[in-house]
Amino acid sequence: MIELFQLTKKYTHTVAVADLNLIIPEGELFGFIGPNGAGKTTTIKMMGGLLSPTNGRIRICGIDMIDQPVKAKQCIGFIPDRPYLYEKLTGMEFMQFTADLYRIDHNRFREQANRGLELFSLSEWGDELIESYSHGMKQRLIMAAALLHDPRVIIVDEPMVGLDPAAIVLVKNLFRRLAAAGTTIFMSTHTLAVAEDICDRIGVIHKGKVIAIGTPDELKQMACIDNAGLEQVFLRLIEK
Repeated sequence: MIELFQLTKKYTHTVAVADLNLIIPEGELFGFIGPNGAGKTTTIKMMGGLLSPTNGRIRICGIDMIDQPVKAKQCIGFIPDRPYLYEKLTGMEFMQFTADLYRIDHNRFREQANRGLELFSLSEWGDELIESYSHGMKQRLIMAAALLHDPRVIIVDEPMVGLDPAAIVLVKNLFRRLAAAGTTIFMSTHTLAVAEDICDRIGVIHKGKVIAIGTPDELKQMACIDNAGLEQVFLRLIEK
């Protein structure tokens, strides 16, 4: 599970995230939405151990990210919004590089890597240099690598950016299956239709503060809108 306690990130003249408290239980698919600059990516980076909070605590699977960062990160599959990759490696070499970071047994690696590349329709590209991949292929490779070690928690920022419709359906179904099997998923997204379609609960962040958390139906009640999509609900909530 994911536990955030009074999580805060301050810069010189800006509070990017303010006193965020959140508990996401095992097997929940949690969506995180907000306007540009609201604090979504900052929160994601703190949860992934890429950015140190100014105040507050982060626990991943009961492990404190500040006190035991390496152990906490071993539980996480991290998928950033932009696929930063070593483009002079082949797809399979990048998978091997990732496996080495997580100390995956060599025999297990080959099976896991082939399965991941096949799942994301990259098997034929495994021996090609990443520099020849399209943006969508790079995003799919990042996802395949993030799942190599069977993480208990997946933290993902804008998973659908650059993906074609078939890949979007693939990722949505994959996230549903993983959550049903007990994986906790924290997903930040601007694609509100995807959040409404697959998330168990959704948090809305605005100007660094979480202003609403609930199921899509609960958010409609908070916004005092009954027959509306998440886009209208979101706009109403951030106007309050």
